Amino acid sequence: MRKVFRKVLIANRGEIAVRIIRACRELGVRSVAVYSTADASSAHVELADEAVRIGPAAARRSYLNIPNVIAAALKTGAEAIHPGYGFLSEDPYFAEICAENGITFIGPPPGVMESAGDKATTRRLMADAGLPLLPGTTEPVASLDDALAATGRIGYPVVVKAVAGGGGRGIAVARSPEALRTAYRQTRAGAQAVFGDSRVYLERYLESARHIEFQLLADGFGNAVHLGERDCSVQRRHQKLIEEGPSSALDEQTRTQMGEAALRGTKSLGYCGAGTMEFLLDDDGRYWFMEMNARIQVEHPVTEAITGVDLVAEQICIAAGCRLQLGQADVQLRGHAVEVRINAEDPDRGFAPTPGTLTEFRTPGGPGVRVDSHCVPGADVSPHYDSMIAKLIVWASDRRAALDRARRALGETTVVGPGIRTTIPFHQRVLDHPAFRSGEVRTDFLPRHLGM
Repeated sequence: MRKVFRKVLIANRGEIAVRIIRACRELGVRSVAVYSTADASSAHVELADEAVRIGPAAARRSYLNIPNVIAAALKTGAEAIHPGYGFLSEDPYFAEICAENGITFIGPPPGVMESAGDKATTRRLMADAGLPLLPGTTEPVASLDDALAATGRIGYPVVVKAVAGGGGRGIAVARSPEALRTAYRQTRAGAQAVFGDSRVYLERYLESARHIEFQLLADGFGNAVHLGERDCSVQRRHQKLIEEGPSSALDEQTRTQMGEAALRGTKSLGYCGAGTMEFLLDDDGRYWFMEMNARIQVEHPVTEAITGVDLVAEQICIAAGCRLQLGQADVQLRGHAVEVRINAEDPDRGFAPTPGTLTEFRTPGGPGVRVDSHCVPGADVSPHYDSMIAKLIVWASDRRAALDRARRALGETTVVGPGIRTTIPFHQRVLDHPAFRSGEVRTDFLPRHLGM
């Protein structure tokens, strides 16, 4: 067994905190949960070896409260902090504070994270590494006049993106100069409010494309591998809803080319840890770099299912200074996996959150079925945080069998609570749709096929 940490603090909540605790336990590492007053009865608090309350329900006063998180780590003697996804996971300042306090941040170095988190900088670095980019700007756009001038070269439609954006936020599409004026102002204002950084850049918008991302692992010794791709094309407002892998759109030649491009980009950043390189694939089979995510992703179980690699355990081992124990030739994709996000949301009201208390919660089982969740009957789905109740991941020998298994597993899932609506019926509609079942899936799937 690789020598890793004795104790790790998880600076997160929900299903990802539970996932990390389980990886720690299998590695023989003690875990420390942190929690807000709203999460006192959450499963991650019960499962961890130790737990520390770090503040009230509001995330800015608890999970985003860096002094309180660091104090909890020092108090419990945690050698490392795993940030999960969201919250502090891509905050280079937090990683620096960890280092200043002698705590290992489980993720890339702060400088690398800063480069990856600045979307305009990443575009420039990826261009230098030879990755194909859609027409756009490689520097933030300084003014509206500059944005209007740039579209003469880029063309319409154009997407305005926040430099510090992520998770589908900080994005607006413009199809005319008038729309660009509005999108530019609104995106800058929203980016400043959400990310504290008003800078934006421009990129040509593909009306209909596949969203393909490659999972990557890189250690501190210059070794890196990709673990195949995930297709994340079913989205609403640029946020992913269903992920699967491998993509039915890629042949082996394209998969190899995209994987090699992802590795070139990863190595050019000096990346270390688990990360994801995201691409758009057009209808002519051309792929374009979009962005890099410097963290574990919600949909990482899809890759775990088709490769057999525990990505969270690898993250922890890499941060502890271990070398990767697998090379590219060791990575074999087997079968097909699908993940659906079961959220407390009402798809018929624009996916509006529907918080409440779960009076009944029953999850499916059987071969090839995995459920990642922090919920139990009686748990509160809080309005203070993400509305995810669970992730359902299924694996089967081929895509058709995986879709059938996902449909069966959704039918066995029960989520009941006053006022709570879920995305389960929506997922069933998508899985039954002829276009989805035939693999004809693009980022415009919802408006084109479901009128959403």
